[in-house]
Amino acid sequence: MRPISPDEMRAVDANCTYFGLIPLQLMENAGAALAQEARKRARGRKIAVVAGRGNNGGDAFVAARHLADFEVTVFLLGRSKEISTEEARQNWEILERLNLDLREVRDPGDLDSLSSYDLILDAVFGTGVRGRVRGLEAEAIDAINSSKRRVISVDVPSGLGTDKVVDPEVTVTFHRPKDDTLGEVVVAGIGIPPAAEFLAGPGDLALVAGRASASHKGQNGRVLVIGGGPYSGAPALSAMAALRAGADLVTVAAPANVAGTIAGFSPNLIVRPLSCDHLCPNDLDLLGDLIPRHDVVVVGMGLGRHPETREALAKIVPKCERVVMDADALLPGIPLKGIITPHESEFRRVSSIKVPPGRVQKETLMSFARDMALTILLKGKVDLITDGEVVRGNATGNAGMTVGGTGDVLAGIAGAFYSKAPPLRAAVAAAFVNGTAGDLAFEERGYSLLATDVIENIPRAMWQ
Repeated sequence: MRPISPDEMRAVDANCTYFGLIPLQLMENAGAALAQEARKRARGRKIAVVAGRGNNGGDAFVAARHLADFEVTVFLLGRSKEISTEEARQNWEILERLNLDLREVRDPGDLDSLSSYDLILDAVFGTGVRGRVRGLEAEAIDAINSSKRRVISVDVPSGLGTDKVVDPEVTVTFHRPKDDTLGEVVVAGIGIPPAAEFLAGPGDLALVAGRASASHKGQNGRVLVIGGGPYSGAPALSAMAALRAGADLVTVAAPANVAGTIAGFSPNLIVRPLSCDHLCPNDLDLLGDLIPRHDVVVVGMGLGRHPETREALAKIVPKCERVVMDADALLPGIPLKGIITPHESEFRRVSSIKVPPGRVQKETLMSFARDMALTILLKGKVDLITDGEVVRGNATGNAGMTVGGTGDVLAGIAGAFYSKAPPLRAAVAAAFVNGTAGDLAFEERGYSLLATDVIENIPRAMWQ
């Protein structure tokens, strides 16, 4: 079973809420699984629960309720009014009404009695704690370790990744193993269905959309769009989508005949004219200067298929550290790299895999992505996204998005996210945001929606 990082687990939790599986249900399932393991390992009647004020403590509160036929004492580190989540607070209040032995720990000496218990449930910290542990929590970890009692840690040993770590007999972890967990581990299912981990949701967006409050211009993404020639709208749509998705700066490198038209779309775009009416080898010097100044290159939209354009693309793509390839960049003879965003016929064309229409399978995509060291975002009714190791799906979007330009929007969003995140995370989040923005546009416009309507709904899709 593949381990899951704290960030990925938080994303799964958020996606479960999005799909209607509320956190209180997951906490109940986690606590029940924890109690079941405690029953197996208890060698006496006295159980101590040492709990922090977050959801890790909430899981242990549920376990204490399920273990009420034992002599259970719950040691809460701090005041109950400081419990930080609604779910944990609800379960604490249930314990109060059931008149269990509850103690709010204010002084480390309150934990001196731990050695008199037969079993200790360690729920001080969950995942994601780093650095030095101080104060009451540090004293609690020391008290648990010095008690010489049997210890079950909840999800991860408290303090994992810090200077103080609980040394448990076993860790009961939920859904999947967590990174770097030491010692014996029992993985308990808590009712998260495979679809909730497979399908994209707002948790995936949270992995790519944050920014530091002290950041300044350019630190949240510089995107270079290379497109246009036969068409002017496609690269403009990609560029505006990248801006709406949070990129700080977007430059469009476009053939001279359409550069002015693209600049007229918005004063927010920086437009650099190329040498003639199509991308050609004469533009390599200019692009060779522009590419290193940007975090991501998004290429292919509206370029056309002039032989010189193909020749130039074959030399440009290898120069890009991070690249999103779409549309006319997805042609035989052009090396593939980074994130590619084909629809099914484009995938068959660039992969040379003979797959009947409508029959591209996950395994086929994963194999090609793994062999080519790519991330593939295959557009369809349910988008499929894979880096060769993991495959994800996205079910947002609607039939109104068959209108021209929505794929260009997707490429721009992917470029913005790829400037700050690994390719798989960027592609999954981009598919979710593009489809959600399309669904919001459909609510207003129906089958009359345009690609520009999708762009205008990107902020709502990201922050609603």
